[in-house]
Amino acid sequence: MSSLEEARALLREFPVVDGHNDLPWALREQVAYDLDARPIDADQSAYLHTDLARLRAGGVGAQYWSVYVPSDEPGAATATLEQIDCVRQLIARHPAELRGALTAADMEAARAEGRIASLMGAEGGHSIDDSLAVLRALYALGVRYMTLTHNDNNAWADSATDEPKVGGLSAFGREVVREMNREGMLVDLSHVAATTMHAALDTTAAPVIFSHSSARAVCDHPRNIPDDVLERLPANGGVAMVTFVPKFVLQAAVDWTAAAGANLRAHGFHPLDTTPEAMKLHQAFEESTPRPIATVSTVADHLDHMREVAGIDHLGIGGDYDGTAFTPDGLNDVSGYPNLIAELLDRGWSKTDLAKLTWQNSVRVLGAAEDVARGLQATRGPSNATIGSLDG
Repeated sequence: MSSLEEARALLREFPVVDGHNDLPWALREQVAYDLDARPIDADQSAYLHTDLARLRAGGVGAQYWSVYVPSDEPGAATATLEQIDCVRQLIARHPAELRGALTAADMEAARAEGRIASLMGAEGGHSIDDSLAVLRALYALGVRYMTLTHNDNNAWADSATDEPKVGGLSAFGREVVREMNREGMLVDLSHVAATTMHAALDTTAAPVIFSHSSARAVCDHPRNIPDDVLERLPANGGVAMVTFVPKFVLQAAVDWTAAAGANLRAHGFHPLDTTPEAMKLHQAFEESTPRPIATVSTVADHLDHMREVAGIDHLGIGGDYDGTAFTPDGLNDVSGYPNLIAELLDRGWSKTDLAKLTWQNSVRVLGAAEDVARGLQATRGPSNATIGSLDG
């Protein structure tokens, strides 16, 4: 049996829990949530990284759908509700393939039924509009993790890709973490500054996750996890879910992205501008300076390092499909996970370790958050603290 055949067999038993997929935002941007215009029970490879057939081919058994809203989006709380509604519509349209999941037990039930457990994660604390009541409402609607920031700081937490403002977490930010613990919502530390990672680990009573981040020691990008944070995961019980985004996993791609952004700025465009004029300039830059290509091996290098530092019990996968313009060769879309598992088999990873990576660790961490929540709810009620009362 080839490594790829072994990988597919393993994924039939222990499918991938993927921590982050931006399909809902892609559907908002491309077709304004007209799901008939992008039916995911048909081939969408011309438009999306994700459809049901490719999820099946990839051995995906559980997906955290990102209910992402940009940090500068007006009315972020409303837009987050629209994202949640999109996920609920997808689940309702495809009941034979998708099962809504709120708990670790729901994830196991979906696996037993051969359906894909569908969970939600809110990407960015700006989505709660500085309100713990809104946080609780998102949990009640099914959101099971929240990334504390996105690319920009919010009023109570520092982002990895913004200038430090509060030194990690403010007093209200720490209250957000405590209230997430009380609800059973996973604290997601992707996108946050290293100071925020440490502050959250100092505050939380429950395991944390990194829904889509890789190792900073392998690729020096602020979106990745420093070793001194990875070293804290065994004591916390959390899970770091490796991402596939080339500019986060391949140093040459980091450098190329910086040069491409500088080229756009030099011509009066924002580095993230996707207007036709900016893209024409970007394409000309890529023709003169070819883009470095990440591979399956690039991602496996991160997992090897993360296993050495954090241990096998603290690793997972968060591809960031439909949230990135580029993907590694061999991990082109959601059908590619078997290629990564085959690469790890070739590197000597055991099937026991791979089952932890793909399924068991991520299910365990959600169950642990539920256990902590039950204990906290027995001792205290909801917090009605405000950002004004705690941060002034």
